[in-house]
Amino acid sequence: MERRLDMIQEVTGELSQALDRYAKVQGEIEILGSYYGSKEWRQDYDDDADGKLPDDLKRGVLSEDGIWNALSEVQELNHRLADFIRKLDKQ
Repeated sequence: MERRLDMIQEVTGELSQALDRYAKVQGEIEILGSYYGSKEWRQDYDDDADGKLPDDLKRGVLSEDGIWNALSEVQELNHRLADFIRKLDKQ
């Protein structure tokens, strides 16, 4: 039972910290979602294609799959959290 208590305390502490971090990035998620497919994104994409951006600049946001995958993961995680809460409410 002591092992179970230790495990539960460890996992719930980690989850609490992760949820705090996730809550703090919600505004960033909204900004990235707005940027995706916007005129600003298109201009950045075109500038990169024209060689106007520095060679050492990270370009993950200019690969459509990068943003799409991140936003899809956010949506999936939100669904999982909502499903988990519904299951807890039924108990």
